[in-house]
Amino acid sequence: MTQKAVRAGYENGTGYLFILPWIIGFTAFTLIPFVALFYFAFTDYDLLSSPGWVGLDNFIRMFTVDEKFLTSLKVTFFYVLTAIPLRLIFALFIAMLLNMKIRFVGLYRTAFYIPSIIGGSVAVAVMWGQLFGLNGAVNGIIGLFTGTSPNTSWIANPDTALWTLILMAVWQFGSPMIIFLAGLKNIPDSYYEAAVVDGANGFHRFVKITLPLLTPVILFNLVMQIIGGFMTFTQGLIITSGGPLDRTLFYQLYVYRQGFEFLDMGYAAALSCFLLLIVAVLTALVFKSSSAWVHYESKG
Repeated sequence: MTQKAVRAGYENGTGYLFILPWIIGFTAFTLIPFVALFYFAFTDYDLLSSPGWVGLDNFIRMFTVDEKFLTSLKVTFFYVLTAIPLRLIFALFIAMLLNMKIRFVGLYRTAFYIPSIIGGSVAVAVMWGQLFGLNGAVNGIIGLFTGTSPNTSWIANPDTALWTLILMAVWQFGSPMIIFLAGLKNIPDSYYEAAVVDGANGFHRFVKITLPLLTPVILFNLVMQIIGGFMTFTQGLIITSGGPLDRTLFYQLYVYRQGFEFLDMGYAAALSCFLLLIVAVLTALVFKSSSAWVHYESKG
């Protein structure tokens, strides 16, 4: 073996040594649980005894017997299809305002980003439940303007409970807002100046310049928000506990209940596998459709 080969092997070994903590963490906390998920999906496992192989029984139960599976799926799809577009639209609107040259813009950016930092915490979920409760601040504010405080709890009403959680999701617009703002900063001012010279108004500049050049950022935000939307859990558990009448029974909450409340980890694993399939298919469809609406400057 030549000295050059020995040196190359030493350098490679040093590199692997530096990334060894990541390799160990990835293997122990991602790869092994991921493989175990597919194994447990085909077993009857209660966390207390050894798993027993049952084949496709968990999936057959999912599609033919379990009504709450369909309920949680409908709730989650409605939440994703409603909350994600509203959040992205609002985030883009605020990002465009913060892209303007105004005083204290840095302070505004920080203030608008804070809800995304703390929004997923248990404390915020408890606070949100108090705001929309029977004696919450929302009813108090309505009472100030109408003279009569509504005698209803927004989170306990089957018609409004899910909408309170959708409103919370829209409130947590900070992360996509920051990404939109970065995209807006990358659009050259010369494009807008040329459009103004040609007589384009604000709406035309937004439709013809801002949106097309922002579509790669929109694609990224859309994919990340779809994945995050299907992972919604804390709000449904802390604020409404899946109620009332299962109107806020998110898919992830249902998986949690099956696995850790009913100790049916095999069925919970099967539910998780199906969720993985849903997210993968939706993500693939978004990427497939991106060729028709995403504009890259490098491609003309």
